[in-house]
Order: sequence, then structure tokens, then C-alpha cells
Amino acid sequence: MTPEPHATLREACAPLKFAPLPDLVDSAGAHTRPPTDLQWHSVTSMVEEGWVPVLFDKLRTEHGPGHRLPAATNFLRVTLREPIFLAAASLYLTGRAPLLSPRTLRFPWHTARAEFGTPTVVDLRWAVLPDDPAAGHPDTVVARNEDEQFRMAGEAVFATFEPLLEALFQHSRAGKRTLWGWALDTLHFYMLNPARFLGRDAESAWESATRLGDAVIGAGAITRKRPRLFPFAPEHPRGTWAVRGTCCFDYKGDPEHGYCTTCPLKCDSERRQDLSEWLQNPALAP
Repeated sequence: MTPEPHATLREACAPLKFAPLPDLVDSAGAHTRPPTDLQWHSVTSMVEEGWVPVLFDKLRTEHGPGHRLPAATNFLRVTLREPIFLAAASLYLTGRAPLLSPRTLRFPWHTARAEFGTPTVVDLRWAVLPDDPAAGHPDTVVARNEDEQFRMAGEAVFATFEPLLEALFQHSRAGKRTLWGWALDTLHFYMLNPARFLGRDAESAWESATRLGDAVIGAGAITRKRPRLFPFAPEHPRGTWAVRGTCCFDYKGDPEHGYCTTCPLKCDSERRQDLSEWLQNPALAP
């Protein structure tokens, strides 16, 4: 019997130290948890019913940051981190592209704590290649080749995230290029991170991430600058990191923190020093 695509992905992610997957459920089992303080929102309902401004303001008021730019990227972090990891890591680790949609990506909002819980994807379908053992599975769609599979994956990411980013742009006034830049940077990192941790070829993983990023941009995403690979100790299996194309502006919300190690505003010499220290003492790594 062919393993469920969900199970194959979880098995592939099991060795990773960092694998923030969303909950993957079928519609029959969706939202069976006690509804005491939960409000459920799909991307579609959150946008169409005007919840983005309400939840953004509540999250910012209760937890910060006060500055609108890091508040906007933080909103993306708490809603889209797991879906982006799903899109990137599944394609890289299993060769299967999750076909997200704005109606099936759903967010639990905890009213008492004023925060989002782990996102849920309902009735997820996957784009697979003709020779995949899951090609006959009812949850899969067969792509003719890798080009079509990446195109399908990119179009699904764009169609799912764009309504949320547009609503966030309209309310926060953070630029669309900034918002999409954050999403595209994170997508690249979430292919690179598993490769680094598993000791695989970082450049190959980056090529796949770039290919998926190209597909998302081809579907309509916009950004000023793409992220870049940053080999700081090429002789070491984990000696390659990356630099974001778009600043997340966390430093505006916490000036004492300064620039992130992957920030495009940080100079490469300081970045190289920080990363080299991480190799010598992994406890220093974030």
C-alpha cells in the first residue's frame, strides 16, 4: 500500500531539528478540538469578512511590536510560517508539491490569549510526477513534468497568500514588495535549512528554491530583490547560509537587537564572523 502523502512528509521531516508543519486534516476531522475560545478563519473568510485589520491590531496591541513594519512581517510569521515550510520542504524532501488554497488554509485565533495557533490545511491535494508511487492516490494530481509541477506549486502559493498580503498591505501600509519579499525569502530558507541540517548539497537545494520562487513570481508575486546564498565556510557541511533580499524590520521594533544575521542591511564581514562562531559553538545559533 502506498503511504499517505501526509505520512511520507512527516517521516521525511522527523530527523529535522526545525520542521514547523501545519496541521493536515481531512474535512471530516477538521476543527474537532474544543471551541471554547477559538475562532476559525480561512484565508478567504478572514479577508472577505474584514478580520485582517481586527486581528492585526489586536495582535500588535497585545504583543507588539509597536512599529507597523515589523508588526506586518510578524503577522506573516505567525500565519504563514508553517504553510511556507510545507510548500518548500515537501517539494524538496519528498518531490511532492502541496496545492494550497485560500479556502483550505485555516487559522485558529485564540481570543483569550489574542494569538494565532498552528495553521491547519484541510483536504490537501498534492502535485506529483508520473513515476511517483502516489500518482494513483485520490489526494494527488499528476503533473506532466517538473516544470509543470513547479508552476502548479507556485500558482498555489500565490493564489493562497495574495489575498492575505493584499489585505495586510491595505491596512498596515507595509509595501507589497516588502510583504512578498518576506514570504519569498522564507520560502528559500525553508529549502536551505533542511539541506544544511541533513548535510546535503546547499547549492542544489538553493536551485530548487530559486525555481519555486521563480514560479511564485511568475504567478504574480512582486519583490525588489531576491535572497542570495552565502558560503562562509565552504569546507564545512553546514558552512553555507543565506542573506535575505528583504529586511524583516525586526530591528525597528527592538533596536537593541540590531540587524538579524541574515539581514541584507548587515555587512558581510560581521555576518561571516557571527556564522563562524555558530559553527564553533552551535548553542549560539538562533
